[in-house]
Amino acid sequence: MSEYNDFPDFLKNTVTLPVYKKWLVRKANAHFKRDKNRGNLIATASSYRHAIHEAVVRSKGFDEYTGRSLRWDLISQYDNAESSRNGRGYKRVFYNLPTVDHVDDGLGLPSFKICSWQVNDAKHDQTFDEFLDICRAVIALHESNAI
Repeated sequence: MSEYNDFPDFLKNTVTLPVYKKWLVRKANAHFKRDKNRGNLIATASSYRHAIHEAVVRSKGFDEYTGRSLRWDLISQYDNAESSRNGRGYKRVFYNLPTVDHVDDGLGLPSFKICSWQVNDAKHDQTFDEFLDICRAVIALHESNAI
């Protein structure tokens, strides 16, 4: 994977290159497989790795929606068995885990943003504009003291 010689500086004291590559390949393969099953016949697995790596570099280590710092030290640390035992409390530890969010519908060339798991869960399949609308509605209701 020599194309990733530009290992981001912000990761160098947090994770090793092999850990980053493993995470990158796993994320790219998962998104590639899902999008291919949804009908994307344009993109390649390599283009997904490249697009995700570009998004990581562009993020500079921060959530691209909130600007909050991400916990890169948590990549590849999630334990499903531990999560089953400890539920929400365990998942809360991973709220700032970096994850990959589709910018579009996944049917063209891959385009991603890096964000926290918490933000990605909240945004889910919404477009960015739809996500902003729901965020504004929550804030407006909260600020009106109607709840």
